[in-house]
Amino acid sequence: MSRNWEVVIGLEIHTQLATKSKIFSGAATAYGAAPNTQACLVDLGYPGTLPVLNEEVVRMATKFGLAVNAEIARRSVFARKNYFYPDLPKGYQISQYELPIVGEGELFIEDADGKQKRIGITRAHLEEDAGKSIHEGLDRHSGIDLNRAGTPLLEIVSEPDLRSAQEAVAYMRKIHSIVRYLEISDGNMQEGSFRCDANVSVRPRGQEKLGTRAELKNLNSFRFVEKAINYEVERQIEILEDGGEVVQETRLYDSDKDETRSMRSKEEANDYRYFPDPDLLPVEIDEEYIAAVRATLPELPAAKQQRFIEQYSIKPEDADILTTSRALADYFETAAGATDGKAQVVANWVIGELTGALNKESLEIEQSPVSPEALAQLVSRISDDTISGKIAKEVFEAMWRGEGSADAIIEAKGLRQITDNSAIEAIVDQVIAANPGQAAEYRAGKDKLIGFFVGQVMKETQGKANPGAVNKLLKDKLSG
Repeated sequence: MSRNWEVVIGLEIHTQLATKSKIFSGAATAYGAAPNTQACLVDLGYPGTLPVLNEEVVRMATKFGLAVNAEIARRSVFARKNYFYPDLPKGYQISQYELPIVGEGELFIEDADGKQKRIGITRAHLEEDAGKSIHEGLDRHSGIDLNRAGTPLLEIVSEPDLRSAQEAVAYMRKIHSIVRYLEISDGNMQEGSFRCDANVSVRPRGQEKLGTRAELKNLNSFRFVEKAINYEVERQIEILEDGGEVVQETRLYDSDKDETRSMRSKEEANDYRYFPDPDLLPVEIDEEYIAAVRATLPELPAAKQQRFIEQYSIKPEDADILTTSRALADYFETAAGATDGKAQVVANWVIGELTGALNKESLEIEQSPVSPEALAQLVSRISDDTISGKIAKEVFEAMWRGEGSADAIIEAKGLRQITDNSAIEAIVDQVIAANPGQAAEYRAGKDKLIGFFVGQVMKETQGKANPGAVNKLLKDKLSG
């Protein structure tokens, strides 16, 4: 990107709230049902039906607002957002406009220099989702599935404070982590529970006036958010540098072609003819209600990250990874608590071997066949020199396959480390005697040959010799 341009990005994140029923009806919200089997008369907009607000969505929205230090409106109002689309059976969407339930808030991300950067949250409002148009497998026709119609959403709108695709992804990950910690959304991006629209513009560096923006619709993965924004930034810069003008419009991201393409001209608020919904009373909550919700807040990611650094003396970057999900943080904390001051070693194993194995089989941490207590036992066997770190990986793989605990596998496979110095010394002498040329080269200054000798000793002992003892003995013998 040219240094002459500044990127300005704002995100609108649509989070599906984890209620069992819809926002204004008793229809189910379960994912994967056959088309149009979870849409009742209220969702279909039949004459004479009336919406009834699901109280749980108010609690969840309030919970989110408190988690991002936002203003909670004591009085919020639902409005009708009027537009015509095949999957919107009523001809309008019930949303919040002038008086949303969550006002201004904030959260912090790390910028490219590793410094904390404040990102303002403009608002978060409740609304119902629309249905879904289906085009695949229907020849030249389109189908309408209204199962999603009426599903509760919390739309979280940021200030235009983001200055790169990387910052946008970092902000989106933070929001994703928070809604999952709060247990107000499962955050499943493949199922559409967490998606975003990105408003992207560029302006000459140093200019205060915002450039003309394009809205990138329905981005449902962190990777697509980054790729779509980067493409759109380059597209706009190219237009402006060629003397053209960017058109305000809504665009779609085509992941197959890695490009954005025009969808329609961008509407303004007055195009939707908002007005208060006459069928729904204003939502009024008091201080007592807000205090009760506040009391249910868990320890949030930023606070947990700081505590992990202080309590367990682990690296800040590791604490950041370990607190991305509540379940992962709980796993680490249980395992670390079962070892004697080996929290950093536990962190290394959780972030490395365990996460790698989970990703390989597309499993969540809750589905891990290796429990935190079992991992703690493995780490303890490394710490007390029962096995080496290399052998531990073999033991872990056996644990993953369900072959038993670390202790049982070590005994069954005869993997206990050789720590008897006299036994190791005899093998060291044997290896040095078998390789006189390399020994002479080492003594002549080729220090890197120590790795060759260590490898030979480990080969002779099938990896069971204590690496520290092997290194010391070899250096002593070769230097003597």
